Amino acid sequence: MTRFVCRDCGLDFDVNVPRWRCDCGGLLDLDFTPHLDPDRLAGRPATLWRYREALPVPDGAELTLGEGFTPMLPVEIGGREVLVKQEQLFPTGSYKDRGAAVMMAMAAHIGVDRVVEDSSGNAGCAVSAFAAKAGIRCRIFVPADNSPGKLGQIELYGADLVPVPGSREDTASACMAAASDCYYASHVYNPYFFHGTKTFAYEVAEQLGWKAPDAVVLPAGNGTLLLGAHIGFTELLGLGLIDRMPKLVAVQSANCAPLCAAFEAGAREVSQVATAPTLAEGIAIGLPMRGEQMLEAVRETGGTCLAVSEEAVLAAFRDMGRKGFCIEPTSAAVVAGAAEYVRTADADEVVVTVFTGHGLKVGDKLHKLAGGV
Repeated sequence: MTRFVCRDCGLDFDVNVPRWRCDCGGLLDLDFTPHLDPDRLAGRPATLWRYREALPVPDGAELTLGEGFTPMLPVEIGGREVLVKQEQLFPTGSYKDRGAAVMMAMAAHIGVDRVVEDSSGNAGCAVSAFAAKAGIRCRIFVPADNSPGKLGQIELYGADLVPVPGSREDTASACMAAASDCYYASHVYNPYFFHGTKTFAYEVAEQLGWKAPDAVVLPAGNGTLLLGAHIGFTELLGLGLIDRMPKLVAVQSANCAPLCAAFEAGAREVSQVATAPTLAEGIAIGLPMRGEQMLEAVRETGGTCLAVSEEAVLAAFRDMGRKGFCIEPTSAAVVAGAAEYVRTADADEVVVTVFTGHGLKVGDKLHKLAGGV
């Protein structure tokens, strides 16, 4: 039986009762046993719900906008071929649709009729869209200085937009206060979100012929894709569908790199670090709530953490554009990290990375970033 389990005290809770953290304040994970027979996938729709038996949502409760099974294409990055998952092609333009689809499906299943969420943009867009699909009222708290394109997209889905002055952490605090009497559809606290993003790993493995890549280079803001991939590859290994874990490489902006600082210091926990504005606003998280869990995922897989400069982000953004890909700057940071990683990787390593979000998300900045005046 699927249960919530506290990472701190070990208490478990009924998943059918709305809850976003333990009574002790600890973060929740899911105690869930996946099943999957690859032979049964033939003929199933090319969405993340093709892995039905590996998802912790009751049969019949699926919620979909056609998300999932994005192409994985070879792209020249850092002077060599890297396989890139095209997550910018999701319905709302980012991989966050993975988590939102599963989380909001479960929310609808247990009778939730209104939700709150805090986001730098993409998670808010995803939650708003799937809330609209489910007929659930939605209020999204966002940093007041966020990209207008993302804010407009959130409003387009019918969500109530709440701009919050100050830092990303101020936005989270305002939302948590609102969550005292409303379901917190959090992409950080709600473990169902991570069981949506884990489908990234299932797709990579299937697209490689049920093999694991050698390394996967991923963004590391709040860790939604990094931790989802870790869950997914761990489950695939346990199911005997892959024979080893890939190295997980976490990428941050050098202007906001608390995970990298903790990794390099050999620390067990992540501490707040001095930050500066960055083009990679989607991963500008000064103190990730699941930082300790993120460090564990990187270290357990023999991976590493990379902090990339603003110059490298902009160069990667323009380079991908010249190759035909319109990606947002946060995604370009991951590309810059992949380019740095492959410079010292073994020549025969199979390296997978991701275009996390579409460049039209920052349409107001696109002309200037592309090299215009």
